[in-house]
Amino acid sequence: MLRIGLNPYGLTYHLGLQGRNTPRANPNGAGLEAFIQLATELRAKTLEIFEPWLTAMSDDEVMSLRNRLDGLGMTPVVSGGYLISGPLDNAFRAARLLDAKIIRTALTPVLCGDRNAWSEKWTEFNSAIRTALKEWGPRAALEGRVLAIENHQDFGSAELVAFCEVGGPAVGITFDTGNTFPVGEAPLGFTRRIAPLVRHLHLKDYRVQFTGEGYRLVRCAIGDGAVPFRELVAILAEHHPQLPAVVEPGALEARHVRFLNDEWWNGYPEKTAREFAACLRAAQRNRLPDDVDYRTPWERGDDQDLVSYELDMIRRSAANMKELGFITVEDPT
Repeated sequence: MLRIGLNPYGLTYHLGLQGRNTPRANPNGAGLEAFIQLATELRAKTLEIFEPWLTAMSDDEVMSLRNRLDGLGMTPVVSGGYLISGPLDNAFRAARLLDAKIIRTALTPVLCGDRNAWSEKWTEFNSAIRTALKEWGPRAALEGRVLAIENHQDFGSAELVAFCEVGGPAVGITFDTGNTFPVGEAPLGFTRRIAPLVRHLHLKDYRVQFTGEGYRLVRCAIGDGAVPFRELVAILAEHHPQLPAVVEPGALEARHVRFLNDEWWNGYPEKTAREFAACLRAAQRNRLPDDVDYRTPWERGDDQDLVSYELDMIRRSAANMKELGFITVEDPT
């Protein structure tokens, strides 16, 4: 049921989206062409494309890319920025030229579930999201597209469902499978609640390392961590005969979710002990021992090994998805 491919966010250093200079970009990054070449190697069926790459291209260039992807059998998804950051005109323009049916957008810059760090803006964020969804949801409907909002370590499952109701039938969810842990929800419970509204999958996984303040979410190949993919995909299959999906290892920096600090919970709705226990129980799967060095080459300052580190993890992720049966020999991705 999954049309598996790639997005660029597990390859941020290699592709040039992240570097140690200012602004945070790697000027020697390989860019869009290398991204397409890797997707071709892995026989990707879905290609989620960084919207600034497309904004920098002329209309003719984007339409040429559309024809190229069609010839490669890749379905394009336009990957925009934060919904609260401003108009989505560039993303919609790219989607029209690519004939992309899905426009993915994150909602806020909040990470690690840490609403408290953004306490002065949290109410403003919620209001801005609702205003934007009322504007862009109907526009997506008129164009025959889906605006797919991502659970980007900021909102829980019930909140995402409520946002979709605000935006109307053309607003759905880009489900990042690893991002239930940052908001204190178990992957399967989260999946059950949002399943009818999921339109696109980010296949992300984490190994969880418990700390004195909560737990640390450590990047790993998809299938090597805590996310129970077989069960999760089975739930989604009850609602969708087919979904576009992309493998996306986590960020080069571990995410520290400090839920043992009382102030971390500021801004959250009440949660039952049973609900949170399900999250903690799920986090035990393939748990990273407390004394293991969790750091990536980026965190160790070892840029020399970063490109091979990212590429090796993407290829292992694809191999794991094949072993799970999500990628078949007859229809490889």
